Amino acid sequence: MHDDLKAVLDRLEADRTAAVDRLCDFLRIPSISADPAYKGEVARAAQWVCGQLQAAGLNASVRPAKGHPMVVAKHEGPPGYDGPRLLYYGHYDVQPPDPVELWKSGPFDPVIVDGPRGKRIVARGAVDDKGQVMSFIEAFRAWIKVHGTLPCAVTVLLEGEEESGSESLEPFLLENRADLKADACVVSDTGMWDVTTPAITTALRGLVYVEVTVHGPDKDLHSGQYGGAVPNPINVLCSIVAALHDDNRRVTLDGFYESVEEVSPRVRQQWRDLGLSETEFMGSIGLTKSMGETGFSALERTWSRPTCDVNGIFGGYTGKGAKTVIASHATAKVSFRLVASQDPHKVLHSIKDFVQARLPAGCRAEFTEFGANPAFLVPDGSVYLGAAERALAAVYEHPPVLIGSGGSIPAVGAIHRILATPALLVGFGLDDDCVHSPNEKMEMACFEGAQRSHAAIMHEIGRMRV
Repeated sequence: MHDDLKAVLDRLEADRTAAVDRLCDFLRIPSISADPAYKGEVARAAQWVCGQLQAAGLNASVRPAKGHPMVVAKHEGPPGYDGPRLLYYGHYDVQPPDPVELWKSGPFDPVIVDGPRGKRIVARGAVDDKGQVMSFIEAFRAWIKVHGTLPCAVTVLLEGEEESGSESLEPFLLENRADLKADACVVSDTGMWDVTTPAITTALRGLVYVEVTVHGPDKDLHSGQYGGAVPNPINVLCSIVAALHDDNRRVTLDGFYESVEEVSPRVRQQWRDLGLSETEFMGSIGLTKSMGETGFSALERTWSRPTCDVNGIFGGYTGKGAKTVIASHATAKVSFRLVASQDPHKVLHSIKDFVQARLPAGCRAEFTEFGANPAFLVPDGSVYLGAAERALAAVYEHPPVLIGSGGSIPAVGAIHRILATPALLVGFGLDDDCVHSPNEKMEMACFEGAQRSHAAIMHEIGRMRV
């Protein structure tokens, strides 16, 4: 390990207690962005974290936005630095703590408790995302304390609306595109494979979400008088939904798979080496066998394959007892998880054509769109991915694994689209952290490992010339 980095890691170890105290102070601020009653607390959190960035040695300010404010900070790196610039993205707002009665301690009264992996800190925002934000701020602080500078140029962007839709993010990115320009964006809002194995998330699926309503007769009808003589919108909709998959559980929309790319052999082998037991995976949710596209494991289906799911379906009489009615309309909420290179707008157009082509005479379809976001992929072979892998390998005993995520992080797509900045998703959460649930926690081992990892990532980036 390089002496410059070792000295920083030693500083982090010496400051361990103070770092936890600072995180606890942050966690005490109920920065709930979704509830207007907490607007003042969200603003207070922005000022607090801005102060921490300034105290660490960065030039930081709170900037107005359409909704809750943004926090932006900068450091130009060592004198004469001409290497890559990192953009660190995170958020300082949190989810509401409800249901409060299920918390074992106050959601905004952080406590350190013992767990099976050692000490853990329990509070709303512990891992999502205040603990992860403070981990890179502590890395900044240690570098500047030891060396008087960061090893590379850094910009920080922290938003206060991630948990309530990020309404202000895209306008702010557009208005400040030049000021936020960077070579790579580090996002710490994801997870590790396990507490001793770091991970880099290299794939996020995109999302198309549409509500489909099939209209038939102009009023509800008596099924005895009209059954068998008129199209039943519920029957029609169910037949359309059933046709969305073939016998191999592949989606049947025209052209759905034409641009889908396979994961690289290196990444596929890493996933196999993880040794995930599908029996245990399914058993944890009360099932015995996975189901999905033929020829792929459950891990591959959720991380690297596109899917279609009906998230809700309703129409007609749904109360107690019997009512013999043919409903005038029926509705299904349908979502598509997309992978890299799939065009969400083409998928949206395709589902509309698919439904229209299957409507009986006299019926019509109505569509309500709830989003069309592309997938995100870090190409295997990226120089920034390689730098992050080397950094994590220097900190952890186990080498990092490249994982996927079945979910979506809209901010990553917006940053890539507007700033043309590729992302590095290096997170330190665990599956059992109770994100968005009562008793949210972050393992102390993860908090400390995150600080060390960010220190090492900056060290690797500072040595690059691209």
